Amino acid sequence: MLELIFSALITILPDYLYRRYRQGKRIGHEITLFNVWYELRWGLTSCAVLAIALITVIFHFHPAATSVSAPFRTVSILSERAGRVAEVYVNNNDQVKAGDAIFRLDTSRQEASAETARRRIAEVEATLDAGAEDIAVAQAQVLSAEAAFLQAQDDLQRRQDVARRNETVVSEQELQRLTSAVTQAEGVYDGAQAALRGIEARVAEVLPAQKSSAEAMLAEALTEIRLSTVTAEVDGAVTQFLLKPGDLVNPILRPAGILVPDVTGQGRFIATFKQIATPVLKDGMLVEITCAAKPLEVIPMVISERQRVVAAGQFRPGDALQDALERQRKGSVLVFLEPVYAGHTDDIPPGSACVGMAYSNRGLEMAAGEITGFARLTTSIVDGMGIANAILMRAQAILLPVRTLVFN
Repeated sequence: MLELIFSALITILPDYLYRRYRQGKRIGHEITLFNVWYELRWGLTSCAVLAIALITVIFHFHPAATSVSAPFRTVSILSERAGRVAEVYVNNNDQVKAGDAIFRLDTSRQEASAETARRRIAEVEATLDAGAEDIAVAQAQVLSAEAAFLQAQDDLQRRQDVARRNETVVSEQELQRLTSAVTQAEGVYDGAQAALRGIEARVAEVLPAQKSSAEAMLAEALTEIRLSTVTAEVDGAVTQFLLKPGDLVNPILRPAGILVPDVTGQGRFIATFKQIATPVLKDGMLVEITCAAKPLEVIPMVISERQRVVAAGQFRPGDALQDALERQRKGSVLVFLEPVYAGHTDDIPPGSACVGMAYSNRGLEMAAGEITGFARLTTSIVDGMGIANAILMRAQAILLPVRTLVFN
């Protein structure tokens, strides 16, 4: 409307003033609705063309964003395993600190496994204590078998010496018996040594390995018990949390609740503009927003960052070849906004819906002489009409809460 009025001021109004005061024509007599089009056809046509051109240029260099919001992240409250809830330490909407316990799963099975591992460790340690005595007994048996073996060898050697001096004194059967005794004593001696080595290996390797295995089982059970208590990872508020003792939770099916961190966005907003505004949007560009959560107030923001891709173009590899015609949805340009004045957006809850309007200012380019001639005049008009858009922005700040109340 403002653009149309401005166009009429420089086209239709001068034409009417010339005909009324220069030519002396009067409204209702010489100037009627019948001949107004014929006499003012050039003014009306110029007015329409100029209004359309101004509207196009102004809205191109001052794009509007109907979707501005304050994004925030959430943390899912998940347990490490499925189980039944034993205790609940917080209520819905409670404020928690990092490390505070939220709920605990039943740990009866894990505690039984831990107790079994402890008993196994105690059993192995007792066996290790008795292993020294077993080694001493085996060493004594080795010494005894060695003495018997040496004694048998001596007996055999003496009888063989006697037999060499006088064969009639020692019979062949006695020598065979003594040889068999030596062989038997040697076998007993080798068996005692093998038994000693087995006991030493069991004490030095097998029992420590069994103890290590039991300790690993105990550590695993204690870890399961520790992870059964779900704690808050960050400071924040617990919401959508309705767990009660006895409820069954499963991290694969759904989270137990949501944790909204206290620090979640640092006052940053996101705004979406149409793709035609891509060449206009620049880092540091001024954007004014107004939110229903903070009515009757216009908040100045600046573009701190712009997403370099349009989300509508993304795709995932699949088993079917994708057709470009199936992607009918047009994407938008996403920009990130930060407040000009610190703390100006603290009263706006995260997730609030807002509207915004961006303003291109080429005063620095004009001062540097980069824009001259007709482009300078056009730029001055566009930047001047930004005042009208600012007025419209403040009108939206007034109408936004009214519209929200009426339609919601």
